[in-house]
Amino acid sequence: MAQRSQYWSCTPFADWIRGTPKGAAKTDRGWREWRKQSKVLHPVRFWIAEEALDAVQNFLWWPVDRIYDVKYYVNNRFVTRTHCLTADPRDIKPGQWRDLGYRFLPCLFNELVDFVELELAWHTVAWDHETQKKFNPPFYAWGWFRWRTWRSAEAGLDYLRWASELRHNDEWDDPDSEHYNKPTRQAVCAQEIMDLYHWWKHVRPMRIDPHAASGWSSYCSRLRESDDGLFGNLGNDDETPEQREKVRRMLEESNRLEEQYEQEDEDMMIRLIRVRRSLWT
Repeated sequence: MAQRSQYWSCTPFADWIRGTPKGAAKTDRGWREWRKQSKVLHPVRFWIAEEALDAVQNFLWWPVDRIYDVKYYVNNRFVTRTHCLTADPRDIKPGQWRDLGYRFLPCLFNELVDFVELELAWHTVAWDHETQKKFNPPFYAWGWFRWRTWRSAEAGLDYLRWASELRHNDEWDDPDSEHYNKPTRQAVCAQEIMDLYHWWKHVRPMRIDPHAASGWSSYCSRLRESDDGLFGNLGNDDETPEQREKVRRMLEESNRLEEQYEQEDEDMMIRLIRVRRSLWT
C-alpha cells in the first residue's frame, strides 16, 4: 500500500466522529483499553471512524496506490536494490575478485551504513516537521517524491541517539518492576547499532597494517635496497643469530596482529547478526 501522509481514521475529524480522541502512542495494553472503552461508549460512531473511513479512503486512493506500487518496485529493483547485499567500491572495487569468505564483512557492514545513513535518516524526517527543518532534506528524500538516495549520517545517528535513551517508565511498567527506569530493548539495540556503525566507519579504518606495525615492511624495504635484493638476503647463511631472532619476532608480531584483527572482525559480524531483527524501519 502507498505511503500516505495521514490515515483518515487518525485525523481530528475521525476523533470528532468517534467521540473519543486517539491521542499519541500507546502500549499494546493502552491501545486495547482505548479500543474497548471507545466501542462501549459509541459503538456505531467507532465503526464509522475506524472501519468506514478507512474503506472509503482505500477506494479513493486505489489509483494512487497502484502508482506507488510501480514506483517502489522500480526503486527497490534498480535504486536501493534491497534484494542484494552490496559492498562499497572503497572496500571491494568493481571487477575485483573476492572469495566468498572475504565478501561477508564488507557487504554486511556496508549495508549497515546504508541502513543508518539512508533508511534511518529518512525515518527521522518522515514523520516530524521539526526534524525536517533541522536536517532540511531535499524534496526527493520524503513524502510523495521519496527516492531512497538521500544520505545523512547525522540524521540517522540522531534517531539512534534518541532511541538509545528510551527507558521503562510509568507508561510501560509499574514503578515496582525490576525493569523500571532501565533501557528498553529498543534502546539497547539502538546503542549496539551505533557502536557497530562507529567501529566500521571510524575505528577499523584506523588499524595499523600488521606488517608495518611489526617492522616487517621497513625491514623488507631495506633488503630490497641492498645489492642482493629482498630474496637474496632472506634466509641468507650470513645472517647472525641476532638477525634471525629479530626476523622471527617481527613475523610473530605480524601474525599476532593479523589474528587479532581477524578475531575482531568475526566478533563484530556476530554482534551484527545478533541485532539483525532490529534493522528495520
